[in-house]
Amino acid sequence: MQLEPYIFFHGTCEEALNFYSACFGGEVVQLSRMSDAPPEHQGDAAWSNKVMHATFVAGDLKFMASDGRPGTPPDGEDDIALSIATKDVAEGERVFKALAQGGTVEMPFEKAFWGGRFGQVVDKFGIQWMVSAHE
Repeated sequence: MQLEPYIFFHGTCEEALNFYSACFGGEVVQLSRMSDAPPEHQGDAAWSNKVMHATFVAGDLKFMASDGRPGTPPDGEDDIALSIATKDVAEGERVFKALAQGGTVEMPFEKAFWGGRFGQVVDKFGIQWMVSAHE
């Protein structure tokens, strides 16, 4: 499994990525905008150009990022999640179910429009997890 931080920038993701590129000498190796999602997942039209998902790399430093959801203020509560990428769906489902014990499922572990499976859960300690698996 691979663990990576996932940072939510509440509408300033692109600016933050440019800042970190200058700080660390890294680059954005993947970027998807809200408008890249299927219409039923796009949400607020004013956010169509915002970052749905990005991956930043600078040497061994790597993190994923997003603008998050409109109306979610930067309060330190939901600004960072831990993302786990598993080698297959069975492992992803096992890990997701284990993390969900005593916690709260925010998004069930199911097929994702970008491929594979994905789910979000807040564990019983209040840690936000994102679990993904490629099929």
